[in-house]
Amino acid sequence: MKLAECDILILPGLGNSGPGHWQVRWAERMRTAAIVEQADWDEPDLDDWVATIDQACRLTTRPVVLIAHSLSVTAVAHAATRLPDNVSGAFLVAPTDVELSPAAPEEVHGFRPIPRDPFPFPSMLVASSNDPYVSLERAVEFANCWGSDFHQAGEAGHINLDSGHGPWPEGLLMFTRLMQRL
Repeated sequence: MKLAECDILILPGLGNSGPGHWQVRWAERMRTAAIVEQADWDEPDLDDWVATIDQACRLTTRPVVLIAHSLSVTAVAHAATRLPDNVSGAFLVAPTDVELSPAAPEEVHGFRPIPRDPFPFPSMLVASSNDPYVSLERAVEFANCWGSDFHQAGEAGHINLDSGHGPWPEGLLMFTRLMQRL
């Protein structure tokens, strides 16, 4: 699938993706991309986040590809089975293990338990070997449960600005591989 043929919905995690974050840069560069705005980035409510993602997907008649980071990966897992049929795929980056990670803040505990049902659309999960919010083993487990292709990004931290991922060209190459599959 080509970028021009779909709507790209970018889903930031807890606290939103600030200026310079790869998600913001991608939204600025991709003509068909938009960042989905949640009502509360700092005190997330699972039902609100899922409903917002669902509504954003239903507001377009074109195929949709989701690009989720951190807590939004878990929100996509909760939303996956109720999303409309126009959702064609999801690029999932650095999930937050809201169940087992000691680094996961208390604000995300309302996203427990993490669904393990297979997604009804193709997806790719990208994880780092030294992410403080998810072990590599748990990321592989999520990918297997969801039916996601898995890509190990090496020692890339939480794949955000704090870990040095502003533009993140390697991620764009991985996203392109997913798009070629759709």
